Amino acid sequence: MENPTKPLPKVQALLLGLQHVLAMYAGSVLVPLLIGTALHFSATQLAYLISVDIFCTGLATLLQLKQTPVTGIALPVVLGSSIQAVSPLINIGSTLGYGAMYGATIVAGLFVVLVAGSFSRLRGFFPPVVTGSLITVIGLSLTPIALQNWGGGTTTARSFGSYQNLMIGLITIMITLILMKFAKGFLKAISILLGIVLGTIFSAFFGAVSLKPVGNAAWFHLPTPFFLGMPTFSWSASLTMIVIVLTAMIEATGVYFALAEITGQNLSQKDLARGYRAEGLAAILSGIFNTFPYSTFSQNVAVIRLSGVKTKQPIYYAACLLLVLGLLPKFGALATIIPSAVLGGAMMVMFSTIAIQGVQILGKVDLTKEGNLLTAGLSIGAGLSIGAVPTFLNQFPEAFKLILTNGVVVTTIIAVLLNIFLNGCPDNNQKNKTNRQ
Repeated sequence: MENPTKPLPKVQALLLGLQHVLAMYAGSVLVPLLIGTALHFSATQLAYLISVDIFCTGLATLLQLKQTPVTGIALPVVLGSSIQAVSPLINIGSTLGYGAMYGATIVAGLFVVLVAGSFSRLRGFFPPVVTGSLITVIGLSLTPIALQNWGGGTTTARSFGSYQNLMIGLITIMITLILMKFAKGFLKAISILLGIVLGTIFSAFFGAVSLKPVGNAAWFHLPTPFFLGMPTFSWSASLTMIVIVLTAMIEATGVYFALAEITGQNLSQKDLARGYRAEGLAAILSGIFNTFPYSTFSQNVAVIRLSGVKTKQPIYYAACLLLVLGLLPKFGALATIIPSAVLGGAMMVMFSTIAIQGVQILGKVDLTKEGNLLTAGLSIGAGLSIGAVPTFLNQFPEAFKLILTNGVVVTTIIAVLLNIFLNGCPDNNQKNKTNRQ
């Protein structure tokens, strides 16, 4: 696009918004599917859970897009169900009941709203050597998810890694790359969307596309507070979810800085605090409507980077699309017919670019300085290694494992601590610079 910040024609903005929805849809819907299946939800409960999850994702995204005196990061962000919450919520739901999941989610959301201002004061501890390392690991830690989807989604399935899946994913990648290289203007901007659509059409010739989910879905469903159960409150469940949302806040920080780097904006403490509060309010809403906590999706950073469109306009359309899809399950089910191999191919292109963005940030850092070199090298190495060998911490208590088996969190903790140890604490001038509105 010639001017990435210029308002777009409505049709173009709508298609770009659809591209964002498709980029995050599978990852977001995966969370209610995993939790609902593990807790033996009925077909009716599961259908409600997926629909209301999509609807609340749209609400949560709108909370971030619109800046108010207390909420909204005002960057082109898209929110979705937090994958970190899956295992803890299954554990809470199976031992303490559905209500405890939603009570703990509401408490965790309130916690985020209350600590947002304090958490934002840590901005000075995220210089480029830290954010570059963090963004690099975000991208590289997502590529295995792309590869798993490319193989077919479920590693235990007999068809996983079949020649058909590998070919479908490869064709999707090739279509996307050809469009990115040779297409011009708007067609280039929606190359990911076109790759997914054309990859799905190609898959249909091999019988990999089924319209059955669309036929079985209802036409309309209205989100209802406490539809699946009233919240109950347990200190242990609440503490567990507070740990989870803290993890999500750390990841969100990396995404905020990634988007700020792309859009050329400088984030202040107040900007960060507004972003965190919006995520806290989204978590409270998810507890009320009986869904699960939301966090900023790093997948959509790659969409913005590849499309070159940096305005919030397409994200507003994406949020509205999510609201409509949440009300109309039959239309929402259309996105579920996209084969995993197609999504995996598109994800591989997207996630790889996130990692390269982190590398570009590190390229502006003086890596001849030993402190920066060690900070980046050790934090990236540790974050990727713990994701590859999570059993390394098997002897630790569950609460610690919950935090320290997340590669992004490990990278953040190590990068911040090493930067302080090797390069010193942020000076007052830097803190004052980041404090300004």
